[in-house]
Amino acid sequence: MKADNHVHTPFCPHGSLDTFEDYITRGIELGLKEITFTEHAPLPRDFQDPTPEKDSGMDAALLLDYLQELRVLKERHKNKILIKTGLEVDFIEGHENATKEFLDEIGEFLDDSILSVHFIKIQDSWHCMDFSADEFGRIANELGSVEALYANYYDTLEKSIEANLGIYKPKRIGHITLVHKFQHRYPPAFNFDERVYRVLDMIKKQKYELDYNGAGLVKPLCGEPYPPERFATYAKNLGIPLVYGSDAHQAKDLGQGYPALIAAFNA
Repeated sequence: MKADNHVHTPFCPHGSLDTFEDYITRGIELGLKEITFTEHAPLPRDFQDPTPEKDSGMDAALLLDYLQELRVLKERHKNKILIKTGLEVDFIEGHENATKEFLDEIGEFLDDSILSVHFIKIQDSWHCMDFSADEFGRIANELGSVEALYANYYDTLEKSIEANLGIYKPKRIGHITLVHKFQHRYPPAFNFDERVYRVLDMIKKQKYELDYNGAGLVKPLCGEPYPPERFATYAKNLGIPLVYGSDAHQAKDLGQGYPALIAAFNA
């Protein structure tokens, strides 16, 4: 493993208290040549976080501290590991203009970024579909079925790929099968493979990258990476760059899922 390109930090309000140095030390122990910190970007000011703790994104007041700390760490560790400054940016339907304005302001200070869908819109309200299994079930019930939730998620994901978010729009699409996170408790009645293949075709058309994310493998109700092997193989055959990320929210999770991903991919 040469790089882990999806890593969270002590600036994550729903993460751990592990320090940047904890992550960097662990990365060096694993033999990483580079690490990209992709903290959850602050949510738009006019968006009300639907999670109970209101902790889905970084506190906007801390963003400059985040950037400054990484600038110092890059220099301190430059002879040991390449550190990249990034963000995981939420695509929130209906808040595209605010997201574009944010990226226009901050984009020049980033080395990398990921565009992800965590929130889906139902009529005039938004819901965090990966917050918990119970919340997933509640949303599915509101929509009428698990299948309706899956369809809403993939509709939103397609909108994120096509959205005009300006010149600093992230070029890597995050954990495209995140909706599978609770599949062992809430299995859909039929698979959504064709939707995933269509998403990959859209990613190819836009010349974007794919977040090859190991976190799903360690989620007990998921048990597979985001995305699973058949989709990763399809993406590879299309020529889409697969960029590994652990999605670690604590230092010990750096590299999670990587051996299984690579073994399956090379089988």
